[in-house]
Amino acid sequence: MIGELAALATSLTFSFGSTFLTLGGRRVGSMILNRARLLIAIGFLSLTHWILLGIPLPLHAEPHRWLWLGLSGFVGLVLGDIFLFQAFVWIGPRLSMLMMSLAPIIATFLAWLFLGERMGWLQVFGIALTLSGVAWVVLERNGANKAANPDYARGILYGLGGAIGQAGGLVLAKNGLGGDFSPISANLIRMITAAVILWTLTFIQRQAKATVQTLYRNRRGLLFILLGSFAGPFLGVSFSMLAIQNSEVGVASTLMALPPVFLLPISYFVFKERYGWGAIIGTFIAIAGVAVLFLV
Repeated sequence: MIGELAALATSLTFSFGSTFLTLGGRRVGSMILNRARLLIAIGFLSLTHWILLGIPLPLHAEPHRWLWLGLSGFVGLVLGDIFLFQAFVWIGPRLSMLMMSLAPIIATFLAWLFLGERMGWLQVFGIALTLSGVAWVVLERNGANKAANPDYARGILYGLGGAIGQAGGLVLAKNGLGGDFSPISANLIRMITAAVILWTLTFIQRQAKATVQTLYRNRRGLLFILLGSFAGPFLGVSFSMLAIQNSEVGVASTLMALPPVFLLPISYFVFKERYGWGAIIGTFIAIAGVAVLFLV
């Protein structure tokens, strides 16, 4: 049950991490958030890697692992998280993570396409159930608050973009996690690759100095990013690598899709969100659909 427990721990840490990152992103912006949290996460991971494995960087990893995990980092942590963090700013962590519950559906399709995994009729039913639950929440919220939040529709689309990135990243990472390769090493490779790509673009765009200055002026925002980076990119992503290494991608993705449930009370008390029973029921329907998709 190591993989399943790690996937559940991923959901819990992502719930708290997304809350802190939302608070930080609303103070400094989504792009600066993404740049900062990658460096912070690499610091945490390198120290842990040094303590547990005796070296600060996974230089012992074979080239094929760097290739697949590097591609996973680019797709999931650069492209996917650019969309996800902007969704945090526009629509908050609850709805953003609800859109991320579509990642297992997308991962199922990608696994069928590239890994040859099959889908039965019960899995198709699970897909339909998940989509119905997500649609219920999105349409109910849109009807009640469209005028209050002009970025709502864009936030939903960006959340979907984050789900596509996460699904693609998980499928790519599976190819680099064979054998007993350390999930800490895998996570660090993904983070290093993503940081190199993102910060190279930052220097090309001449945004490095502005990024540092913004973080220096927003100490509270930096604190939230620090906490969110520890809970999400460090603990959460490491748990996710352990999960997919020790269980099927589908089962791991199912348990990692639970943050929308955990975020219901957090969004109510922290972000003062008000939502009806329809949103709550729709959230549970979506999660039930994800469970049917992979646990039948």
